[in-house]
This record gives sequence, C-alpha cells and structure tokens, in this order.
Amino acid sequence: MSLAAVEPTLATGTVAANLKRDISEVEQEQILDQQQNEQTSTKVDEDITPTTKKVKLNTSNWTPPSITSISNFEEFKTSTYISQIPHEISQSPTKPVVIGIDEAGRGPVLGPMVYGLAYSLKEFSGKLQKTYGFADSKQLTDDKRQQLFQMIEDVEQHELNKHIGWATTTMTAKDISSGMLRSVHGIGAYNLNEQAHDATINLIKSVIEQGVNVTEIYVDTVGPPISYQAKLKKHFPTIDITVAKKADSIYPIVSTASVVAKVTRDLNIRHYNTHLPLLQDHKLGSGYPSDPNTSYWLNHNVDPVFGWCFGFIRFSWQTAKDALIRHGAVDVIYQDDCVKEKGYKDVSEMFIDVNKSSGGRINKSQFNSDDVNLL
Repeated sequence: MSLAAVEPTLATGTVAANLKRDISEVEQEQILDQQQNEQTSTKVDEDITPTTKKVKLNTSNWTPPSITSISNFEEFKTSTYISQIPHEISQSPTKPVVIGIDEAGRGPVLGPMVYGLAYSLKEFSGKLQKTYGFADSKQLTDDKRQQLFQMIEDVEQHELNKHIGWATTTMTAKDISSGMLRSVHGIGAYNLNEQAHDATINLIKSVIEQGVNVTEIYVDTVGPPISYQAKLKKHFPTIDITVAKKADSIYPIVSTASVVAKVTRDLNIRHYNTHLPLLQDHKLGSGYPSDPNTSYWLNHNVDPVFGWCFGFIRFSWQTAKDALIRHGAVDVIYQDDCVKEKGYKDVSEMFIDVNKSSGGRINKSQFNSDDVNLL
C-alpha cells in the first residue's frame, strides 16, 4: 500500500462553488472535523503510548550511522554497519526474532549497492505496516523513507528504536567492478550474485553472533529463489528461511530492510555529491542509465585515460564500457592479455638445472638472491 498522499482533483466549477459557500457552513464543518480528529486521537492513544506516537522529524540534514561510520570515503571500500540490539529484544532474549533482507542499487551504473537487514520480535513485526506504514521503499517518497528510518534511530522519542535492529553492507562500485573484472587467469570473476549472496550471509551471521534468537528469515530476490533459499539453508539449517520475489511488498520486516537499504544508498550518493570535489555541483541523478541526469553526467565527464572517479562508477557495466568507447577512451592492454608472438621463448628457459653447465646465464638457485653469480 503506497503512503504517498494523493491530492483530489476538483473541477473548476466545483472549486468555485466551494469558495462561495456560506461561512457558517465552513465553521460547522471545522467543528465536526475537530471532533472527529479528537476521537481518532483518543483511539490511537489506546493502542500507542505517548512515547510511541509518530513524530514529524526534520530529515533535511539527517544522516544515518551507516554513512557517518565510514572512516575514509575516498578509499571507496565496502563497509558494514551493525546497530546495537534493540532494548525490547535484549530484555526478551528467548523470544523469537524475525529478519528481513533487501537490497537497493543493483542496476545503477553509479554508486554503491546496499544490502539492508532489519529484525524485530516476531510479535512486533505485524505493527510495522499497520501502525507505521512500512512498505516497499519504491512505493514511498524520499521524505517518508527518511522519516521511517529516522524513527528507528530516534533513541529518545520512538518505540521503533526500542524494537528494530538493523544492519547494512555498502558495496562500493569499485569493489563490485573489481570482483566482476577479476582476471580469469587467477581465481576468476566474482559475479554480482555471488557478491550479493555473501553480503547477505555475513549480515545474518553478524546478528546471530550477537546472541539474537533468530527463528525466521525473509529475503527478497531478483534471481531464482529456490536455489538461493537452499544455499542459505545450508548456512542456517535450524532457521526457517523464505526467499521470494517481491518479498519487500509481502513481508513488513523486509519492507523495513528495504527502507534502510534505499535511504543508505541515496544518502551515500548525496554525501559524495556534496563532499567529493570531482562530483560537487553536478546533477548525478539516481545512478540508473535511464536517468537523464545520470546519462548526461556519464557522457560529459569522461577522461580518455581514467574514465571517471574510479570508486564511484561501475566500470564493469556495459553502459560505462559503451560510454568509454563512444568518447574515444585510450585502449589499455594488460600483461595477462598479451599473446606471445612466434619466435619468443618461454621466460623459464632463462633458468637451468643446477647440475648442468649454465653457459653464462643466471643460475636458478641464485635467482632473487642478493649475491647473484654468473657462472
């Protein structure tokens, strides 16, 4: 269910008629509205204590600890943040806890991919949507997402802080591309699915290692859910695991994780856009190739040798490769890509067996020694 407010559209004639109503009618309606609001407020107070009421928070300059905890942004290293165990869970260590996991930023060419995890007591998870309106983050406005996340971090005023634990892994564009472009001559490419699975498994482990009694896990997936669920079950055999497409729209605890992941990614990009000199005063857009602002920036800021800011762009994306070619980037030939031409011998032939005459070449037993003798 989307929480975005929908403004009713009135025909011009209706607006005019409304403006001409007698002032006494308006005053009477205001009295009725006030009475209705008081009744609604009383009903809410029966279910929610004063400390748990929704609070309008200022999100304009708010930044979550999943951003502020990163020590050196310019290194573009993948980072993980884990919140403290919520008060209500720490006070009831034997009660069952449910975990939800979702990601944000799988497809963009720009910025990180963030995996978000949220957990709560199973008995509390039903309130996440009914009381607070957690839903698939893509259905919520930016302001609504930040409001919800800020409530989770609002130590002084909000019950969400007492009930919701969370964690994130922010996988930088540099690390994503470095893994995907890893040489086939070594251990091979580290594809995006494997990176995502490892991030998920490590986040779950981080919560369990804190002593949280996790009994159920719900994971959103964009790939085949059956094989992914089986893989997770091998790591966590005693826990009930559900992997499903659109899980962020089905399970409120996954919706909560979706909000955590989406806000962290968006504010990560905002941080770089604000503080990194190369990106300041640029309209970066959402990071998706289809975004006009992203496409414009990508195609108007190409360096012929280095491409773009090395840690912020996913060079392994075809969009980036096409932009480099289109704008005349310099070809680079790496050592592993070189093909030996005819007539060249193997470098190992420079070395000989110690029992044979060296013929004036370096003895293999002396190689890398500080005392190299030519025999």
